[in-house]
Amino acid sequence: MKGVRVPSAPRIAVDCRYVGPRPSGIGECVAALARHLPELAPDCEFIFLRNALHDRPLSGAANVHERVVGSPANGPLTLLHLPLAVDLRGIDLFHAPANLLPGGLTMPAITTVHDVMWLTHPKWCNSSLWGHVERRFYGHGIRRALARSALVATVSEASRAAICAVAPEVAGRVVVTLSGVAEDFRPLPRDEAALARIGVPRGKRFVLVVGQGAPYKNHEGALRAFALAFGAEPGIDLVVVRRRERTRPALERLADRLGIGGRVHFLPALDRSALVQLYCGAAMLLHPSFIEGFGNPLAEAMACGCPVVTSDCSAMPEVTAGAALLANPHDPGALAAALRKVADAPALAAELRRRGLARAAELDWRAFAAANLALYRRVLAGAA
Repeated sequence: MKGVRVPSAPRIAVDCRYVGPRPSGIGECVAALARHLPELAPDCEFIFLRNALHDRPLSGAANVHERVVGSPANGPLTLLHLPLAVDLRGIDLFHAPANLLPGGLTMPAITTVHDVMWLTHPKWCNSSLWGHVERRFYGHGIRRALARSALVATVSEASRAAICAVAPEVAGRVVVTLSGVAEDFRPLPRDEAALARIGVPRGKRFVLVVGQGAPYKNHEGALRAFALAFGAEPGIDLVVVRRRERTRPALERLADRLGIGGRVHFLPALDRSALVQLYCGAAMLLHPSFIEGFGNPLAEAMACGCPVVTSDCSAMPEVTAGAALLANPHDPGALAAALRKVADAPALAAELRRRGLARAAELDWRAFAAANLALYRRVLAGAA
């Protein structure tokens, strides 16, 4: 009607710079937001900040505008004053989905804090000298997120508990938006030719480990557990997919000392189709992390019908929800015993596959995006 002011569409900026050439769990979360938010909220205008190294649009939706940013999501300019890198004028709400709240924001913000390892266990993140610098950097960005965000999202109840333990004053502002798993992680027949191209010897059974080369992933414990479980059984190998290869030489030396050097295959970060082949071809996934915000390989393996052996702490029991064998990640003997149970009992392996597929079906990226959208609307309503 004439004379009645029609409110403009809320303008929501989502920092999508974690979507890039380097695969990561956070990148998967951000890609899910970019994929589903425009359809879920046609009444909103989205501004996606895109990584300059990502050479294609994040979305073709009419209610999306993309702004290419040369500075990385976890770079110093982001932490100090993001508006120096990108024009954020006219934004009603900013979503920082990668742990750090950028500096210089004047609008309400939501930060997804996946975990608080940099505050509680910094040596598990990076034990090198550079880790001392990163500890101050990430610690500052996370603490600012907890103190200044209108709401703090996180990806598991375990992470919510950890956040509230570090900063009890934010308990009323922390909301779980449970992560999901992409539809292309699905059961496929074992493809020997595809596995050979990836680097798996033809015809070999193998245990799979997937995760970046950070101390909290406990890859040393994975090698020790594998050696205890299968050291005298040459018919099964260990395949370790990891990025951040700085510690690989030390792991290779450990494998040699354990007598399994010729049976451990270290692979670099792989694309999704290769990961699917590995999950589908593996005898089981071993995921012995000391701590996780969520643990995407758990969901991916379950969705592919791969039995899972994982830690009995942090988010692992919650994510697998009865669909995995759990063991103390600090005890290689306990992990080895769980590996042997799966290897020696085909009926148990089949049951874990069945439970895993059912659990993975509950982990939905569209639901994750919808949960985040509900937080956007909650903050926007309060700011109106």
